Amino acid sequence: MNTATFAELLADTHHTAVHLEMRDVYAVGDETDDYAAFLRTGVPNLDPARSFWPQWIPLVKDAVARGVVMRRARIVSEPVTDYIRYEHAITPLNLQAGEDVRWLPRRHACDIPLPGNDFWLLDGRIVQFHHFTGTGDWAPDGKERTAAPAAVALCARAFEAVWERGIPHEKYTVQAP
Repeated sequence: MNTATFAELLADTHHTAVHLEMRDVYAVGDETDDYAAFLRTGVPNLDPARSFWPQWIPLVKDAVARGVVMRRARIVSEPVTDYIRYEHAITPLNLQAGEDVRWLPRRHACDIPLPGNDFWLLDGRIVQFHHFTGTGDWAPDGKERTAAPAAVALCARAFEAVWERGIPHEKYTVQAP
């Protein structure tokens, strides 16, 4: 489990893949150029052949074709950061690939027990936590996996609570400063 790539884990997923994102800023290297262009122009790059999308979209499409339900929920502060404006603007590519995405304003998450890190939960059995630096880039030990029942249960409950309260992407309007 710990040596498999995420693509291999997702290929072995049969029912559900859920992702919870809780940061207001990410600085992952594969988005750097597109994000900088978005800041300059205000226009998102929605070309699925650019940046990290050529690796991601086929993974999602394959999983969805096998019957995997892929959901992504994002907890965001409002007014949103420039990064969240960017992320919201490029989310149509997630939707086109087959993910369902919801947004939850942070003020509506106060009473939800949440893990300390973003995560993927695959088939309700494996959690992959994501570790980031304070500036939002991947930490040196950026991914940690576990099948520990307590961690799986916490992540499952947290995701479902956020999902239930979340606003579908097409209904969520970013509130820029």
